[in-house]
Amino acid sequence: MTKPETKSRNGGDVPSSSAPAIDLASEMTGFLNDFNAFQADVKSKLQQQEDRMTHLDRKNFARAARPALSTSIEASAPHKKAFAAYLRSGDDDGLRGLDLDGKALSSSVAADGGYLVDPQTADTIQTVLKSQASLRALANVVNVEATAFEVLVDHTEMGSAWASEAADSVETSTPQFDRITIPLHELSALPKASQRLLDDAAFDVDGWLATRIADKFATAEAAAFVAGDGVDKPRGFLTHTTVDNDSWSWGSLGYVPTGADGEFATASASDAIVDLVYALGARYRANAAFVMNSKTAGAVRKMKDADGRFLWSDGLAAGEPARLMGYPVLIAEDMPDIASGSNAIAFGDFSAGYTIAERPDLRILRDPFSAKPHVLFYATKRVGGDVSDFAAIKLLNFSVS
Repeated sequence: MTKPETKSRNGGDVPSSSAPAIDLASEMTGFLNDFNAFQADVKSKLQQQEDRMTHLDRKNFARAARPALSTSIEASAPHKKAFAAYLRSGDDDGLRGLDLDGKALSSSVAADGGYLVDPQTADTIQTVLKSQASLRALANVVNVEATAFEVLVDHTEMGSAWASEAADSVETSTPQFDRITIPLHELSALPKASQRLLDDAAFDVDGWLATRIADKFATAEAAAFVAGDGVDKPRGFLTHTTVDNDSWSWGSLGYVPTGADGEFATASASDAIVDLVYALGARYRANAAFVMNSKTAGAVRKMKDADGRFLWSDGLAAGEPARLMGYPVLIAEDMPDIASGSNAIAFGDFSAGYTIAERPDLRILRDPFSAKPHVLFYATKRVGGDVSDFAAIKLLNFSVS
């Protein structure tokens, strides 16, 4: 018996059932081989990319570990080489012969002697200053070219009145402006190094100088912005007159008492923090922050609310400040400790409440004669600071009333 021949609808032969299976298996095998080869190639490229990134990270880390002024690329810059020559040997011919960039003010001879620090050195010092725990991190910092900076503050209300269609408009009261003058004071540092050390080519004189000056300037500034008396230095915000916030007036800082002398009230310790927050006007609270030293922070972070929840919370990400009642906390060691009548905690919008004015230039004068065999480096900058809005800062006073 013969097998009937199967025809397709269009009259063609229908392929046998075994042929498609053989072709499909072959195609699948080829596809898997190609995919495995592609996967291996991708893994190889990813591994190469990871090795390259690891190499770059190690290189960048090694570069970051060195002072920014010690790289070979920067050393080839004309001003960099000339400034290093001046610091090491006092040779100022290179600085005198440079073409000045009018915008950068990278180098010039001062009328009273000395040279402006090159831009990289100035940037290094500024970075360290900002990284210090001082009001510079919160305050309004402005660059000025004059000997003082003036702030005009409108702290009075403008009058208003309802008007009708037929009645005449009445004259309303006019706001008054206060002029706050912030003089600039000279801040100086006088580090020294031996000439033998300066002659050593391996010694990074620029990086060392920037670090030493930054440390001294940061320490002096941080103390002055908090408790400076305003005599040949910035005036700190704690040196202004303080009054109970219920009787506060412009020109003084308002405080909230804790209810206990030299400590928090035992029964309602957290209430004092809450009262301090809401003593500040609503317009300032959005950008407000706490300022206190480490000892005070250690006492505050143990506080809980009525439901047993801590008022203090640590930052969720690296570099994020801790928060107290949702507001950031700046740990400034120049704030006073908790004591009888002390204003150990400040809360406010310091970008509005405190202004730091400074000249953008830093001057260096090399003195090889006064302390032989050492060489003195006389560095100076001009900076000032004072309260610019007395309504923007409130204090917590550790007193009964």
